[in-house]
Amino acid sequence: MLVVNRFAVDAAAADGFADRAREALAAFAACTGFTDGQLGRAADDPTRWCLVTRWQSVGAYRRALGSYQVKVAATPLLAESVEEPSAYEVLASAADGVVTVGTSDRSPTYDTPDDTR
Repeated sequence: MLVVNRFAVDAAAADGFADRAREALAAFAACTGFTDGQLGRAADDPTRWCLVTRWQSVGAYRRALGSYQVKVAATPLLAESVEEPSAYEVLASAADGVVTVGTSDRSPTYDTPDDTR
């Protein structure tokens, strides 16, 4: 599972935001099922940031959201993220020049447009 949270941060608030985002990342990293994560800032627009985390499963991510330390350090930060979907299934990945294709855990019903159900 891949989780991407994007943020719009005023330049004056960047240092404080970065500190809080690192604390959130540390809280996530302490959770079972956390694989890795990064905090990044857009090269072309320093007011745009992202926090990307990877998890062993959707269940691991959801359980992490319930942890006390995540509620304290990460939840307030995540509430500031751009309102859009943030959790994604990984359907393909590449490592060492090899692309591995995965399958979806979603019900086929959810992959059908509404007007054809």
